[in-house]
Amino acid sequence: MGLIAVGAILDFAVDVNARAVDIHTVGLILMIVGAIGLVLSLLFWNSWGGFGGARRRTVVYDDGAPTTRRRVVDDQYV
Repeated sequence: MGLIAVGAILDFAVDVNARAVDIHTVGLILMIVGAIGLVLSLLFWNSWGGFGGARRRTVVYDDGAPTTRRRVVDDQYV
């Protein structure tokens, strides 16, 4: 988001003519690179897990007798 904001400022708000560098072109390039980075991060966010995803919880119930022990695995997809 930062590259998009800086690129928009350079492209639309800055009114300076530099001889060596076209500020508007640099702003446009920064906006394009920022948009590509934003799209890629949104695409890969789901595969990395993000704020949720799959959680595995293992609960072991033990009532004292060694033969009545059981294991429960609970998979949740949020």
